[in-house]
Amino acid sequence: MHFNGDNRLKRGAVRAVFLDFYGTVVQEDDETVSWICSEIKKTASGPCTVSEIGNYWWKIFSDMCRNCFGARVITQRELGMQSLTETIRHFKSALEAETVIRRQYEHWTKPGLFEDSKPFLNRIDLPVYLLSNIDSADIAAALNFHEIEVHGVLTSEDVRAYKPRPELFREALGRYGYRPEEVLHIGDSLTSDVLGAQGAGIKTVWLNRKGKLKPDSIKPEHVCCHLLEVLKLVSQV
Repeated sequence: MHFNGDNRLKRGAVRAVFLDFYGTVVQEDDETVSWICSEIKKTASGPCTVSEIGNYWWKIFSDMCRNCFGARVITQRELGMQSLTETIRHFKSALEAETVIRRQYEHWTKPGLFEDSKPFLNRIDLPVYLLSNIDSADIAAALNFHEIEVHGVLTSEDVRAYKPRPELFREALGRYGYRPEEVLHIGDSLTSDVLGAQGAGIKTVWLNRKGKLKPDSIKPEHVCCHLLEVLKLVSQV
């Protein structure tokens, strides 16, 4: 566990935890995305790699998320379909988006569960609220599938905006009755979770499960490699 000393929280200051879901509590859809990209590659009109297809798809999807809020918002399922359709078009593949994206939708409702997630949720003595860039029905299905109960769930669909925009964090603060300094947000994404929460004045834990390198431009207050390590952190602050 690593600390930026000046940002250590005072004991008892944290009253609640905001928690990302996909990539933090349950597994991301990396394997599914890789399979879809492999299917695109099989029928692409020119030479390309799975990595190139995946990077292009992620850029299109991310750009759409950043520009999708308020009256312009659409669901994550729609974002997935539109960005995949554009990716297939770009690589001149004969694949039908509607056919392969079903596997991604299935993952969102029945994702794999990290082995430390249930012990963390069972042992933490603070209220936990999930904040996720996902459609409300999908996270509800995933929570039911894994029999997970938390104090509250708030999604991008609820607030009509996606992280790292501040709406999700601000709505959670207002709805659940906390000040930014009373909350710790935990998530695996440096942009969506760390920068997003910090933009709302909330201190962060970057959950770096995969040992990724962190750019100097992003400075999470705390870094942990698994959720049980976070338990030690919240017991000290």
